[in-house]
Amino acid sequence: MPSVTGSATGPATNRLPFVVWVLAAGTFLMGTTEFVIAGLLPEMAADLNVSVSHAGLLITAFAVGMIVGGPTMAMATLRLPQRHTLIGALTVFALGHAIAALSTSFTVVLSARVVTALATGAFWAVGFVIATGAAGPARSTRAVGVMMGGLTLANVVGVPIGSFVGQYTGWRGPFWALAVLAALAAAFVGRFIPRTGRRAEVSVRAEIRALRQSRLWLALAAAVLIMGGVLATYTYITPLLTDRAGIPAGAVPLVLIVFGIGALGGTAIGGRWGDRRPMATTITAAAATALTLLALIPASNSPVTAVILVFLMALTGFTVNPVVTSLAVRFAGDAPTLTSALTTSAYNTGIAAGSLAAGRAMDSSLGLTGPALVGATFAALTLLPLIALTLSNAADSSRIVAQHTAGADTAEQQAANATMTSTR
Repeated sequence: MPSVTGSATGPATNRLPFVVWVLAAGTFLMGTTEFVIAGLLPEMAADLNVSVSHAGLLITAFAVGMIVGGPTMAMATLRLPQRHTLIGALTVFALGHAIAALSTSFTVVLSARVVTALATGAFWAVGFVIATGAAGPARSTRAVGVMMGGLTLANVVGVPIGSFVGQYTGWRGPFWALAVLAALAAAFVGRFIPRTGRRAEVSVRAEIRALRQSRLWLALAAAVLIMGGVLATYTYITPLLTDRAGIPAGAVPLVLIVFGIGALGGTAIGGRWGDRRPMATTITAAAATALTLLALIPASNSPVTAVILVFLMALTGFTVNPVVTSLAVRFAGDAPTLTSALTTSAYNTGIAAGSLAAGRAMDSSLGLTGPALVGATFAALTLLPLIALTLSNAADSSRIVAQHTAGADTAEQQAANATMTSTR
């Protein structure tokens, strides 16, 4: 069996290590549990004797758990072997779903969701570090793209299947399925993740010191804004499609699948192009996202045009994600775990902020087009940190070239002086 970490030479050089695909399967499960609740809310509310709006706290609790818990769990498990952290996270994930499926108390289910979110944050933080390390610098963005592709695929396959199953088995059925699959994933991780410990020089102090990088915060700001832009529109896309574009309510799930396919394609494109031209890829994609969302405002009257723009919104918006994630981890140097967790928190912060702003915009005089305008604004603002990041990289490159040139001039001068001395 070939090594899971790949080889630096030989015909498999362009292939990603198998461990990356194992981790992508884990992100698929965790992406499914984050978003499948939306399709199960009415059933859960009735079964747990709460209102639908109150049951919506299950979504909010998971998002808050991801925002706060990701960095916290990353630091708490910093000194543990990465393999043990992943197995532990998947085990807690499985137990959390099993406890929720067995309970009839909303409080218990809510608490289980928070615990599950903490485990998800720990898995993603460590998983991104392992994936980029196994793939190597030349393929790190592609590896991140594959891992995030698991999350995107959850929207295309996992969420619709979970919602469909929930209609026949009740909401507990998908929870039991996720628990079993997470247990199987833990076994796979135990089999294929290398038995390596943490680097001895990595410490809490080193992880915090890595946050001093200004370029890191520019990458995180881009992550917040681009995700806020796309999800601001996506959160309220259903009323736009039905009430403005005239698409039947029964056809909306098909449009959402189109969105998922676009997101999957964008993640793949970002993963492929991001290693070679990261800044050109992100700036072009962010600008295209802003223009697409802006075009959605007047063009959403046409059902065909609206569906095409929904696809393009996902395709261009999700192209940015793997690139900025890979850049953030790269800027952290030898202490990437906390940074990886903060990247996950950044995306969830963008989702929360974008959805909140879009909801208020829809309640204003802007009506159904308000979320698209908010999304276009967020996407356009993404260009600011990306351009600043490009200028920062250019300044660093110029400084390095200048240092090399000065070093070469000094060497030439020393050689000339030596020659003059020897001829005297």
